[in-house]
Amino acid sequence: MAGAPSGAERPWRVTVDRGLCVGSGLCAATAPGAFRLDAARRSHPVARETGASEAVLTAAENCPVEAIALALAATGEPVFPPEEPGR
Repeated sequence: MAGAPSGAERPWRVTVDRGLCVGSGLCAATAPGAFRLDAARRSHPVARETGASEAVLTAAENCPVEAIALALAATGEPVFPPEEPGR
């Protein structure tokens, strides 16, 4: 799987587009150490950066409105969603 974490990867920067978030809670259930829901049931990252993990990647992949983005913290290179070819 492209973008799958490995022990050699650097930390990821996690962002949630709160304008897109519908508060399904899937991210917080999948990666509770990385995501929380606020009083309005909108997701937010627990920390701006997190270690590369399968749970965080799965949470981003399973977001029903694609509100979660992951990038390498050091470079900003997208992890999820992946860059589209030709962009």
